[in-house]
Amino acid sequence: MRNAIFFDLDGTLTDPKTGITRCIRHAMERLNVAAPAEDELTWCIGPPLRPSLVKLVGEAAADQALMHYRERFSAVGLYENDLYPGVPELLENLRDRQLFLATNKPAVFARRILEHFGIVGFFEGILGPELNTITVSKSDLIGQALVQNRLKPADAAMVGDRTDDIVAARQNNMIGLGVAYGYGGEAELRTAGAAAIFATVEDLRRGLLDI
Repeated sequence: MRNAIFFDLDGTLTDPKTGITRCIRHAMERLNVAAPAEDELTWCIGPPLRPSLVKLVGEAAADQALMHYRERFSAVGLYENDLYPGVPELLENLRDRQLFLATNKPAVFARRILEHFGIVGFFEGILGPELNTITVSKSDLIGQALVQNRLKPADAAMVGDRTDDIVAARQNNMIGLGVAYGYGGEAELRTAGAAAIFATVEDLRRGLLDI
């Protein structure tokens, strides 16, 4: 049994589509750059944000776009979010494990989101970059947590919906588990090398009890 489970946030525990896409559109509009429709921005959900903004507005304007994004996100966007049905029950069923959140979102925002949904108490650690950090990777964050908590990779699992979740697990010699209900989809997760893929939160709950 895996004693430690690392969860991604966006697309795994919560559906952040409205907040993220509206904040991206807000940032682009502030820069007078034509913004795609919200449904055309879902590829930005999950991976580190700044590289996505570079693709949308260019390297020179990316930092300014990130500033405009965070202005709206910190006040409004982080609450334009929905907890996937069944997540509280999933976490309750895992109370005997060590649970960590591992996200590309700044840790300060991730904590506020978990507090907003009343689930922050399930997690021993919230792993995310600082607001002024650009280059930290999810793999590095997980690696540091494994060392600091004296966890063996063979006793840990990473759960997420995108390639970088599975890659981070593999780079730390952990099992990587995918959720197809998020924003990566089954094909992306299989290509990334997910050891198992779950179609629903309930499937994930049952699967984790056996892993």
